[in-house]
Amino acid sequence: MKKSLLVLAVAALCATVFMSCGGEKEAVVKIGVYEPASGDNGAGGKQETLGVQYANTVTPKVTIGGKEYKVQLEIVDNESSNDKAVTAASELISKNVSVVLGSYGSGVSIAASDTFAAADVPAIGVTCTNPQVTLGNDHYFRICFLDPFQGTVLANFAKDNFGAKKAYCLSKLGDDYSGGLVKYFVEAFKALGGEVVEETFPDGTSDFAAYVSNAKKVGADVFFSPVSIEAAALIIEQANTQGLTLPLLAGDTWDSNVVLAAAKGTNVKVYVTTFFVEGSSDPQVVSFVDGFRNYLNSNPTAKTNNGGDDEIAAVSAMGFDAYYTALEALKAAGSTKSAEVKKVLPSVKYTGVSGAIAFDATGDAVRNVAYVKQVNTETGKWNFVAQQTVKF
Repeated sequence: MKKSLLVLAVAALCATVFMSCGGEKEAVVKIGVYEPASGDNGAGGKQETLGVQYANTVTPKVTIGGKEYKVQLEIVDNESSNDKAVTAASELISKNVSVVLGSYGSGVSIAASDTFAAADVPAIGVTCTNPQVTLGNDHYFRICFLDPFQGTVLANFAKDNFGAKKAYCLSKLGDDYSGGLVKYFVEAFKALGGEVVEETFPDGTSDFAAYVSNAKKVGADVFFSPVSIEAAALIIEQANTQGLTLPLLAGDTWDSNVVLAAAKGTNVKVYVTTFFVEGSSDPQVVSFVDGFRNYLNSNPTAKTNNGGDDEIAAVSAMGFDAYYTALEALKAAGSTKSAEVKKVLPSVKYTGVSGAIAFDATGDAVRNVAYVKQVNTETGKWNFVAQQTVKF
């Protein structure tokens, strides 16, 4: 009996001082995942988060300052809402994260920026492409290309591939992403000698019949609308109903299996710019594609969050790369303190599945290439069209 009591006492003592029979309790470093899981951008946010989660299963530990840490993801839903952004960001701060990844959606990234700054916590934007995300601060970085570049690429693509002289542009009123990308497209398209007709739609719009009709009436050569995935599906549906023959152009948000499903079996021509395409023979890319697809097919929840199939969205590849960029920053800092991670981020470099990652003086990624894909309406898959740079 005394021996049993002694064993229990030792066990209790071990628990009290965070010891186990095998040794010291595992050290943990927390990475915040600030993404939408609901709202207009919920579908894309879930796919971006999946890339981070998959990377965490591949590399669940990191050595920082000579000590091994388990990487724990703290995931919050910013609900695709600028009004909810601060609350979601504050929740991550309260959980003592060392660095934050996100968000899908520039508006919510901008809205949470001051919260991260006040706590001295750095954030790595994954696919938030609006210049305002990093402008004028030293805590927000990003691994994606920017809208001025993406808008110019799309304008060049419209002119080079379709001989477009007039573009119809549709964005959501008050939306930083679609409004900003349309702005840069318009500037570039006009500089190329093109004419533009612009319209906006209010929040809550579900009927796009009048907008598609207007694009036909004005005699546009292309229809540019880099809006949310939910709106994209409705626009495609209406374009098909009205027999719209204009190419639909959009940015990275439309790189989604939701768009593939909406366009399959129609005569609608959809082209998007994006960060990543399958098909490379690079061993790192092949390993990611095979591994991530297996992850989706062996994990029912992950597959559901991916829209119910195993199509690989570019945002997932970017989430994967963002996770490893964060690990590189933690290793370079030699510390889990967020302020120390922020100090080293400007010099962090990493070559991921989406290409080489490095930051300029503003904290933006040094990127000069975008990929253009088209929906194959027969197969419901993407066809690679071009690797596009900007012509000056």
